[in-house]
Amino acid sequence: MRAVLLAAGLGTRLRPLTDTIPKCLVPINGKPLLDIWCDSLLKVGVSKILVNLHYKHQVVEEHIAKSAYCNQVKSVFEPELLGTAGTLIANRNFFNGEDGILLHADNYSEANLGQLIESHLQRPTKCLMTMLAFRTQTPQTCGILEVDDQNVLQNMYEKSHQDHGNLANGALYILSRELIASLTTESDFSTQVIPKLYDRIQVVETNETYLDIGTPESYALAQEIANVK
Repeated sequence: MRAVLLAAGLGTRLRPLTDTIPKCLVPINGKPLLDIWCDSLLKVGVSKILVNLHYKHQVVEEHIAKSAYCNQVKSVFEPELLGTAGTLIANRNFFNGEDGILLHADNYSEANLGQLIESHLQRPTKCLMTMLAFRTQTPQTCGILEVDDQNVLQNMYEKSHQDHGNLANGALYILSRELIASLTTESDFSTQVIPKLYDRIQVVETNETYLDIGTPESYALAQEIANVK
């Protein structure tokens, strides 16, 4: 299985930290987020990783070239941002006709990726993808999920101020090869792909730490609670 890490964002909410460092290289207890993700993915058998880049791409390219995982990770520069689904479509051949992982490199996760992959392999036959979910304390900032008694997605409420619970989309997906092949002109995964797949997405909740490292507050929290080795 291969994985695409979305790492092209500007990180504007984390300024001034991201004025000098791209968000995917922000350190959690001394270890860059990108390194944390690459280590986690390679440990569960992911064979190759593709990282899309835009803001301060040269800094990330140099970091990858000097890393222990340089032979298994490649990057692709986007002069203009393609969007989360656009990047997937532009690089669909990277998946080599197989199922693959799509995730945001600016999240911090302690979820068991091996168990998530196993759940995907055993998903209901009607489901085209598996989505990681977590419980959030700030549901108004997330995509909140409504699932049935089989943990299949029925609806997603994006950054709603109404009460839809607190089960949030972790923006970490395992995609079937059928789904990857079916995408055509979509640019945003959350708003243009997921709504077409209600009742066809398996949701797997993690009880482990999962944080969007998007604000100074969440970054500070990660420094306090992260189990980084």
